[in-house]
Amino acid sequence: MHCQRATFSLACFLFLNLQVSFVASAKTTFYRVGVMRRTFTPPEPYDWRDAKTHALITDIWYPADNTASEQTQWLGSPDNPFANAGKAAPNAALIAKPDKLPLILLSHGTGASSLMMGWLGTALASHGFVAAAVNHPGNNALEAYTLPGFSLWWERATDLSTILDQLLADSTFGPRIDSKRVGAAGFSLGGLTVIETAGGIAEISRYQDFCESPKADGMCGDPVEFPGLSAKIADLAKSDPAFQAALAGAAKSHRDPRIRAIFAMAPALGPAFDPASFAKISIPTQIVAGTADKAVPIESSAKFFAANIHGAQLTLLQDVGHYTFLATCGVLGRTSRPDICLDNAGILRDDIHAQTANLARQFFESNLR
Repeated sequence: MHCQRATFSLACFLFLNLQVSFVASAKTTFYRVGVMRRTFTPPEPYDWRDAKTHALITDIWYPADNTASEQTQWLGSPDNPFANAGKAAPNAALIAKPDKLPLILLSHGTGASSLMMGWLGTALASHGFVAAAVNHPGNNALEAYTLPGFSLWWERATDLSTILDQLLADSTFGPRIDSKRVGAAGFSLGGLTVIETAGGIAEISRYQDFCESPKADGMCGDPVEFPGLSAKIADLAKSDPAFQAALAGAAKSHRDPRIRAIFAMAPALGPAFDPASFAKISIPTQIVAGTADKAVPIESSAKFFAANIHGAQLTLLQDVGHYTFLATCGVLGRTSRPDICLDNAGILRDDIHAQTANLARQFFESNLR
């Protein structure tokens, strides 16, 4: 069909758009997804934040051989799962080509787990990325929570850097990771984590000052996973020399220059950051958040980060709440934890995941070349 300017018609419009769509889809390669779990044991001493498990349990999604048989990943019992973490083939072989693959480190929200990031990890892996999500010690749902795990936020950035060390030394993944194409993505406190890896510095004292001021907002309440957290932090900071010393680590930079781009979803605790530290963030940054976020209001966090981090991109999703970025819940999740599993009317969590994963893929493909 030839579409001349003077005779442009609806049929021509549809034809040209079909051509564009065909060309775009022809350039997109989708891979089957594999998943492996690693239990990394970094050299001691390591700040385990009073966690019982002295290891970094990490789920890794990756592009797999085309014979891989993908299965639904469940959080909890497959008979009555809490949530769905996407499809992947356990322990499948990596694709043979390309020789080198980009890596995205993933950081979960407070009190959650690596598998809660499975929707993003599987999506990135299907487009040729290796995606590795660590369970942060003392702050993950695999075992009992600890006060240091919930309060020493900056140590989460150390976890990501340590996982990067371990992956590059891993016999399976190390030879296949392109160390010059490493990014990081995180949700909520995981968003704070990736901003720390880029050079931002967050301190509890700044957060406390904000929450005692007239500007205090929804983020100032204790997390549902740890009632009374703020008071317990204050008490321990007065009485425990070891905790006092650990708190001093907040003022140090946890920048990892190997991480070349960050993607933060509903990043938390904007007021905890020293705005001057943002001047040291020189890598591409994308922030995505929902306009209906009550747990981490966008004015004091997402918009604050976007306004103060040079060149940061901000995408706001209308009527989307905070927990929409968690894995899609099953019946058990929706009935036992409606606070984190039910979304606003008209919001389909899977659709938001697909939209967000596409933004992340495009962002990392553009900035990890």
